[in-house]
Amino acid sequence: MGAATDVRGTELGRYLKARRAQIRPEDVGLPGGAGLRRTPGLRREELAALAGVSVDYYIRLERGRETNPSIAVVDALGRALRLRGDGYERLHELAELASGRTSELPACADHAVRDSVLRVLESVRPLPAYVVSRYNRVLAANPPGRRLLPGLWDWPEHQRNVTRYLFLHPVGRTLYEPWEDTVALSVAHLRAVAGADPDNPELTTLVGELVLKSPEFARLWERYDVCERGGGQKKFRHPEVGPMTLTYEVMRLARTGGQRMVVYQAVPGTADEEAMLGLEDGEPARRAEGEPVLHRS
Repeated sequence: MGAATDVRGTELGRYLKARRAQIRPEDVGLPGGAGLRRTPGLRREELAALAGVSVDYYIRLERGRETNPSIAVVDALGRALRLRGDGYERLHELAELASGRTSELPACADHAVRDSVLRVLESVRPLPAYVVSRYNRVLAANPPGRRLLPGLWDWPEHQRNVTRYLFLHPVGRTLYEPWEDTVALSVAHLRAVAGADPDNPELTTLVGELVLKSPEFARLWERYDVCERGGGQKKFRHPEVGPMTLTYEVMRLARTGGQRMVVYQAVPGTADEEAMLGLEDGEPARRAEGEPVLHRS
């Protein structure tokens, strides 16, 4: 490649640099060395040696000047960076994009929720459930799903994003416990679903706003942790129904450009279930007069 940076390789380079910063020399059997390091984590030459590539080649990769790494080199870099699971898959995905071995981008986002999906939301009541876009914009919710996220509905439709809510809404910053763990997972998930389309306008608008307004988001985004969530457990300190611990499942919706349905539940017969059922007992949070009970953004 020439001296100029290739835009296809810049995201791969950002990822390599961010992950290199997370590895301490002692983590991979290298001496920490004396004196201060100019940057955290491994030096470029250390990572190159661990991966079995030349320092010059690695530097060109990180700077986006080399855009055609072989699968063997990518595997070696993944092992050197101690990547597993989603992080390992993300490295290969970015290498494929950089090399041009794949030109397929995610399907265009569709913010229209199918009527059949809305019926499913209604059918799972009293379980709280909602539908989000690829980049976490809330597109629809059943009544308990609306009440699960108090204050989100104060915002205009295009701003009703779960990640934005976590960082910028005062209720979002107190609803989850511990907040720090919740936002770290949310940002890692956002990195994962960005996939091979990191310049998507919906994503870049959201990230640009949060980087400017939230130092916590900016720090987590720079770490480039990657973890696509398919379910788990969340602890809430809900202002209306009190503390509760709920499990949740995330289900991808076919032919939607990345929409997902998130459904929460509690262990039957517990105080958590009683609190969750309290979300169904009342009207949806701030439901406008004449608005249907089943909400579609």
